[in-house]
Amino acid sequence: MPERRLSQQDRQRIAAGLAAGRGYADIARGLGRPTSTVTREVARNGGPADYRAGEAQRASVRRARRPKIVSAPPAPTIADPYRREPEAVAEAFEELTSMLARTGLPQMAAGVFACLYVTDSGSLTAAELVRRLRVSPASVSKAVAFLEAQGIIRRERAAASRRERYVLGGDLWHRSLLATAQRNIALAESARRAAAILGTATPAGTRLADTAEFLDRIGDELVQAIQRWWQARPEEGPTATTTLKAARTGASGLCRRCGQEVQQGMGTAGNVAGHPE
Repeated sequence: MPERRLSQQDRQRIAAGLAAGRGYADIARGLGRPTSTVTREVARNGGPADYRAGEAQRASVRRARRPKIVSAPPAPTIADPYRREPEAVAEAFEELTSMLARTGLPQMAAGVFACLYVTDSGSLTAAELVRRLRVSPASVSKAVAFLEAQGIIRRERAAASRRERYVLGGDLWHRSLLATAQRNIALAESARRAAAILGTATPAGTRLADTAEFLDRIGDELVQAIQRWWQARPEEGPTATTTLKAARTGASGLCRRCGQEVQQGMGTAGNVAGHPE
């Protein structure tokens, strides 16, 4: 049976618990709810410091009235070999879709992205996306075109099949964060040039120089964090000496799998091109 919705009284008790410094698990026990319900409720509505029961209740009413573009969570067409609860999977899908939409993705694109993410294979055909999301083929077509343009998904066609599959890249977040580092470093360089023109001893020049130093440091730290991640993973990744060069010059270095140079380029949304095919 689906879990009943939180009431206004429930939300007032959550707000009171947060104000008293109680943890999510303690608040959830008092409500007779799973901890994940309280965690999700607070995250959706400003976090522990800004949670307001009245605002959260009004937001819940608006969500209930608003027609959903993604009308239903993905439902597996075959038995789940991992014996997961369909309701829990649907809840995870809805939460992921909501969070992705809050990052700026269009709602339908967020639904397609989330659908691929909660699919074990990480790939689906257009027809499978239509069936799982219960939307029109045109809606799926527009969403996948958007995601492709951002470098989030790619098309693959099996040799024995005429059907194309949409696939999440295994290095998606690596490429996305590397693109962020590139933008930070490029902005730092622009700020540094502007500071030199205005004069580093002037208030405006000092402000720009401080900005350049901050963004430079953040960019370097982000690249180093990406590199530490790849060093701890057995999968392919950029070599230790070339990841920072990738962020600063646009060339990511050598692929561990094939030894080829991987060219990095900023896409239409600032994403980085991936492995050469």
